[in-house]
Amino acid sequence: MAEASSQDLKQTPLFERHGIAGGRIVPFGGYALPVQYPSGIMAEHKWTREQAGLFDVSHMGPSFLMLTSPSGDAETDHAAIAAIIEPLVCGDIAGLKPGQMRYTLLLNAEGGTIDDLMVGRQADRAGSLYVVVNAGTKENDFALIAAAAGDKAVLRRADSGGLLALQGPEAVDIMATLVPQATQLGFMQVQEFDWNGVPLIISRSGYTGEDGFEILVPAHMAVALWDELLVDPRVKPIGLGARDSLRLEAGLPLYGHDLDESVSPIEADLGFAVSKRRREAADFPGAKRILAEREGQLTRKRVGLVVEGAPAREGAEILDASGAPIGVVTSGGFAPSLGKAIAMGFVPPEHAVIGAKLQVSVRGRAQSAEIVPTPFVPHRYFRKSA
Repeated sequence: MAEASSQDLKQTPLFERHGIAGGRIVPFGGYALPVQYPSGIMAEHKWTREQAGLFDVSHMGPSFLMLTSPSGDAETDHAAIAAIIEPLVCGDIAGLKPGQMRYTLLLNAEGGTIDDLMVGRQADRAGSLYVVVNAGTKENDFALIAAAAGDKAVLRRADSGGLLALQGPEAVDIMATLVPQATQLGFMQVQEFDWNGVPLIISRSGYTGEDGFEILVPAHMAVALWDELLVDPRVKPIGLGARDSLRLEAGLPLYGHDLDESVSPIEADLGFAVSKRRREAADFPGAKRILAEREGQLTRKRVGLVVEGAPAREGAEILDASGAPIGVVTSGGFAPSLGKAIAMGFVPPEHAVIGAKLQVSVRGRAQSAEIVPTPFVPHRYFRKSA
């Protein structure tokens, strides 16, 4: 398939900044985005693990789901807005505390994954949820949510603005110079803050396994925020290439690769996203299948692999010790933090055992592989004590 020309691609508010910084622009999710800057993917990856990387993720799908007629009572209104979105997902949205965010999955009737997304309860706006979906699926996601809302709520898209991700061990100290109050957030908390008179929605979250923040900023101020962050010598712009290698090391799935409409949360090793209250009520899409899989009726499971030799890319066959095909790699590459090749893929449950010796087929040659725990590199999220 021919690559889309730049004229066919959408641009984020930061597009010109990427060009000035020497970013190599590629098509991604319908947008023109930088895959890397002149220092290269390996250097960008290591910088994020050691300092702080700044990512343009404005192609994602941030939005606000808001009651059309809130009562004014915070708990009543939250219950009402949660009741709108819960029939689409497997997470306990009603149980969110003010300012809390949850990772959940949008499911089809068979329990397959339409998308994975973040849903946050806005502390200062009763009856409002902050919802962030993936770029490649956002049109369908937004349509599904809007249909569920009917006339009870309105979905206000915010994907024309800037969404910046500041990730890495220095992120919190850098944020302290910009929006000091945001450093009080714990992992998976979200709040609105003021920066130079501009409202920012800041969550302590990300897609790298590092501590960090995602910042939603109005389009007209996105460049100013980007520039101000890059004044700090601890911050460098990071492209899609390192974003992918960082999330792979963190063992995080990528929709359209490790997740799709055939894959359930249990198969994807995301059982934590099926909240206890929802399991007990069995009131989410595909509940019969998913609950049966939790009890062991699985045919495949996502696992992590360390691969000897060349990296095994998406689509490579996973073989058992005798060389018989048993599964497929869904994400794979070189792990700069580990100095070795890693991969994720699906294998039958009887093979999904830590320490199991398998093989992968790379360019027609079988290479040794071993199932290891994920994440490959430990997460460094900042969790506040209760």
